[in-house]
Amino acid sequence: MVAYALSILAAVGAVALTALVFRRVKRAGEDRDPSGPSAAHAGAMLSAMFLLVFAIAIIVPWTTADAARLNTHSESQAAVDAYWAASDLPGNAPEEVRRSLRDYVSFVVRDEWPVMADGKMHPVGAERMDDLRGRVTELKTSDADEEDAKASVLEHLSAISTARAQRTADAAASPPEGLLFLTVLTGVLVIVFPFLAGARPRGLAMLPLVATAALIGFGVYLSWDISHAFAGPLAVGPEAFRGALDEFARIAGGM
Repeated sequence: MVAYALSILAAVGAVALTALVFRRVKRAGEDRDPSGPSAAHAGAMLSAMFLLVFAIAIIVPWTTADAARLNTHSESQAAVDAYWAASDLPGNAPEEVRRSLRDYVSFVVRDEWPVMADGKMHPVGAERMDDLRGRVTELKTSDADEEDAKASVLEHLSAISTARAQRTADAAASPPEGLLFLTVLTGVLVIVFPFLAGARPRGLAMLPLVATAALIGFGVYLSWDISHAFAGPLAVGPEAFRGALDEFARIAGGM
């Protein structure tokens, strides 16, 4: 924030210095007209700045939510692949591993997803996955097929853990620091600029300003409302994990 403040002060200082220099070295008429070149230039620059900041405030959460949605499909598919691969494990390990996978996915849907709306992750989820990986690692195999099955399950569990780590980052992700504040600031300046420039609209001339203010206000609220991947209008849901639970039931029913 200090760097932002210093950059603003530097820009204001540059304007003040330029105005002082041109006042001393060159005679020119004062520009007090609300539709004059100074006001027109400043208004255009303010509008361009608001559009730039607003576009960033919309695009960043949108791309984050899209990537988070794809990652949930990767994690749920890795769980399904591990469920399939567990069939060749030794002893009663297939039933234990599959039960643990069902419990993990059900936990994510039922208990963890509501917490993610607040940008957090449930610590029990990581503990369950670590426990499952540890139990599979300790399995004793007696032939090459069982060893291959163990390696395959561990590979898919590793993919689940990697995707989970990415989901943790997505849940905590937020727009760049100061972006929402800058969106609000430039939006307010765009709304009040005609009055700051000296214009005093009356009657029907107020309608475009009111409509502009309403749309800018809605846009600023929208940029705040979609700032998190697992909350708001763009919230990523647990549909991929529900699909994995359905796939578990289908696999179990076909065996």
